[in-house]
Amino acid sequence: MKIVLIGPVYPYKGGIAHYTGLLCRALRERHDVVMISYKMQYPRLLFKKEQKDYTDKGFQVSDAAYWLNTANPFNIISVARRIRRLAPDLLILQWWHPYFAPCYYLLLKAVGRVPVVFTCHNVFPHERFPLDRFLSRMALCGRAGYIVHSHMDEDDLKTFRPDAPCVVTPHPSYNAFRMQGMSREQARGLLRMDAHTPMLLFFGFVREYKGLTYLLDAMPSITAAMPGLQLWVVGDFGQDRERYLRQIHDLALEERVVPVEGYVPDREVEKYFAAADLVVCPYISATQSGIVQIAYGFEKPVIVTEVGGLPEVVQERRTGYIVPPGNPEAIADAVLRFYGQDAGVDWANNIRKEAETFSWETMTERIERLASMLK
Repeated sequence: MKIVLIGPVYPYKGGIAHYTGLLCRALRERHDVVMISYKMQYPRLLFKKEQKDYTDKGFQVSDAAYWLNTANPFNIISVARRIRRLAPDLLILQWWHPYFAPCYYLLLKAVGRVPVVFTCHNVFPHERFPLDRFLSRMALCGRAGYIVHSHMDEDDLKTFRPDAPCVVTPHPSYNAFRMQGMSREQARGLLRMDAHTPMLLFFGFVREYKGLTYLLDAMPSITAAMPGLQLWVVGDFGQDRERYLRQIHDLALEERVVPVEGYVPDREVEKYFAAADLVVCPYISATQSGIVQIAYGFEKPVIVTEVGGLPEVVQERRTGYIVPPGNPEAIADAVLRFYGQDAGVDWANNIRKEAETFSWETMTERIERLASMLK
């Protein structure tokens, strides 16, 4: 097929940009793909942080066309005309936030009758707001098919598109972060960390819905049994920084919690995951998480909470643990089981056995199947 793929790619930061770049590479193994990214993704008025990172080209799509200004209707119509001239067999759009609804609505109206697939990272945003359902419905109610990464997102979609052609497929793994093939020992050397120190990892933007507070509350019980254990919290704390630092102080965890604050460039990701024993995602709400897939890319087990689609991608005591949300005692119990009675589990081998389920080739096949349903 001739495919037009729309979404953020390098130099835009974040998981959606990584995903789109990897999806483009996978689709190009079998199809002719034109990659269209944003001339302007978010207005600075709405998103004040730096949106781009030019320091690492690991996920770059070298011939991406940066055409689309998401806030300029004249530009959007112009881009739609250029897409029409390309005469694609399929148009794929990345969807993760209702901000894009007016842009995509206008774009698809102007493009005309081209089969469309939305890759829905979330149907509704993680942090809900009053107009999010209206905007999501406005953008996602055209003649389109949908890729979703959890049954929760499928259920959300079908609240306003009960007849939607929809394929549920797990979020593919991000093994592309293994840029150097770094060993655990090499990674710990870079972090100046003893090879025998037990290490937990919480990674990514720190937001309230990600439940870091419950992981911190679990730490006194964990460190009482394992005094040498360290929790590394790696990511941007945002406006809640002082609250988390105060919690660390109040729980007397300064020697056990290692904050690494700020955005982590792509080339720096590997050392944290390669060094870790166990990755913890204590979310209190979610549909899915790219962090789980990065962990699997490094063959690292995970602790996830029983929210959204997270339990769908974890096999209990084979690739990780599933615990109730908002439950520090359950998190502590899972950590101590990992280092105790489950110490002999071959986690890496179990994760490798699931590799095909989380492969980009599987994602490509499911997009092809969905495209055939739209003809």
